[in-house]
Amino acid sequence: MDAVVTTPAPALDKPLMHYGKRTLDRIAPDAAQPDYRLLDVCPLTPHIGAEIEGVDLSRPIGEELAEELRQALLEWKVIFFRDQHAFSPQSQLAFSGLWGEPEPNPFFPKGDTAGVSRLAKDAMAMGTENIWHSDHSFMAAPALGSVLRAVEVPSAGGDTMWADMAAAYDNLTDSMKARIAGLAAVHDWVPSWGSLMTEAQLTAHREKLPAVEHPVVVRHPRTGRKLLYVNEPFTTRIVGLSDMESRELLDELVLQSRIPEYQVRFRWQPGSVAIWDNIATQHYAINDYFPQRRVMERIAIAGVPLS
Repeated sequence: MDAVVTTPAPALDKPLMHYGKRTLDRIAPDAAQPDYRLLDVCPLTPHIGAEIEGVDLSRPIGEELAEELRQALLEWKVIFFRDQHAFSPQSQLAFSGLWGEPEPNPFFPKGDTAGVSRLAKDAMAMGTENIWHSDHSFMAAPALGSVLRAVEVPSAGGDTMWADMAAAYDNLTDSMKARIAGLAAVHDWVPSWGSLMTEAQLTAHREKLPAVEHPVVVRHPRTGRKLLYVNEPFTTRIVGLSDMESRELLDELVLQSRIPEYQVRFRWQPGSVAIWDNIATQHYAINDYFPQRRVMERIAIAGVPLS
């Protein structure tokens, strides 16, 4: 009988499955634990996302409460408020002002109040934000945060998810961290927003919004934590790599936001408000409610260049 010759399976550069323990630090390991006296924090996960109770956002917010709210956002990356039925667009502007100036999105429809974008989705206008992204990463100084309030929500569906990009970075392999250290990436709005424009519109917007570069790994401007800063719709290539190598690396990095342990999911109700740290997180608006109606109003908060 002839001997059976077998060919060894090729060695894999990396395992096909990644399971087991995750590093999930709510704050940097050497940071002091925050203390709250004027509000109650109700975590939705151990490290990202918390509902804040005991605060009426329609009333004036003093500096001591404002500082606790700022600290809660740094700690939890996204914080939520329920039953804020008296929270008007003017209240929303005042609330976002605790963090900075409003920054208009050049592509969003404007609401009835200056500085507030109104996002109305229904059978005639389907939601298209169902992709993991960071707001305004295509700008030289991306938005620091965003405030979103629910005006009208479907009977079911229409949740939003956020992913902790510090956790996404922390759980990369040491070899991947070394590979991306010091790399920069191009961020551009043309592949996403530009796909809906005429050539004349593209040219007009391009003059105001050229493609920009940000580090692949940024440090948070307040906490100093390292964050993975690439996202699927706006990050187009890695500087200095070939097209193929850039595409392969980006394809692997953008998958990090999709790992459930890094995420929190929020079910909107009338009167719900969320504010998120747009540098520390990515978010995904789930489009499972079509053709039901969903109306939200959003303010982006101006940021600073990243390093």
